[in-house]
Amino acid sequence: MIKHKDHFHGSDLEKIEKIYGIKKEDIISFSANVNPLGISPKLKEGITKHIDCITTYPDRDYVELRNCIANYCSTEPENIIVGNGSTELISLFVQIQHPTKAMILGPTYSEYEREIALGGGKTIYYPLREENDFLLDPNHFISKLSEDIDMLIICNPNNPTGTAINAHDMRKILDACMECNIFVMVDETYVEFAENVNEISAVSLTRTYDNIAILRGTSKFFASPGLRLGYAICSNSDLIQAINRRKDPWTINSIAVIAGTLMFNDEEYIKNTRQLIKTERDRLFKLFEESSRFKPYKPQGNFMLLKIIDENITSGELFDKCIRQGLMIRDCSTFPYLGENFIRFCFMNPSDNDKLASLLLG
Repeated sequence: MIKHKDHFHGSDLEKIEKIYGIKKEDIISFSANVNPLGISPKLKEGITKHIDCITTYPDRDYVELRNCIANYCSTEPENIIVGNGSTELISLFVQIQHPTKAMILGPTYSEYEREIALGGGKTIYYPLREENDFLLDPNHFISKLSEDIDMLIICNPNNPTGTAINAHDMRKILDACMECNIFVMVDETYVEFAENVNEISAVSLTRTYDNIAILRGTSKFFASPGLRLGYAICSNSDLIQAINRRKDPWTINSIAVIAGTLMFNDEEYIKNTRQLIKTERDRLFKLFEESSRFKPYKPQGNFMLLKIIDENITSGELFDKCIRQGLMIRDCSTFPYLGENFIRFCFMNPSDNDKLASLLLG
């Protein structure tokens, strides 16, 4: 197992407040990767009208919510399973599949490896190569798959590199995994921010392949991490039944159910989010591409990975410099395969992005 260093998570504002003496309300978090527009206006306006929902239990099968999610994702309601955030679903899928040996594309989110280890499984990493700008070479990757691997975990677009695998290459990977009897879990937490969602998302592949589950949540795109609403898309009915038998009833509360039915239907908010992120993603990539101090890696989500070219400063020192100005970036030295010369930040409102860019480039 790779050892992961301690770090400040995007939600650790209380820790920052205590250590740096900065009020958490005064911190702009470029580390949490949350939609800068805040929650959906439809949700904000509609939730108070439905507050009485907490007086009754939610529907145990979450029929209305699953129908709403299916419509949003262009899939079938019977292929949807909901959970208390995508974190619960990661845990459930790993528990049910119970891999003895799993492969993870890295560097990436550490929770995958943790869950596998909790079940007694072993993790191996397939590292995305810096010399290839962290883009996957699907043919080389497929050559490393073998029958002793039970599970493959892919974050797509990947955190923290921002790179993505298109649906065409994902199909090739799924074919190879079918031959080796490998189950594939794809975390699409950030895919909704992509300019070309349909070219990257593997949702359409779930109609053809039953060895894949796609996980998503509402924490990032819908700016509601406190809601704890996640969902998975999978056409393997036996697997979905096994998970439903294992999971606790009512892990999604009544407010989250109402919130989901409101936010997934807020088409204007969805459109405005994608437009803002695309504009800022293109603008900031160009800005840092022209810099001699950093190398940016072309992002597909709502955040960007930077390599620090200046050898006189580390990622930890840059974090410290930024947080003292109330700007919280991600020190990426804690990710496997990334050293003390990588940082990551998400795209916020243009004025906040300008503050960070000025500080980093100045």
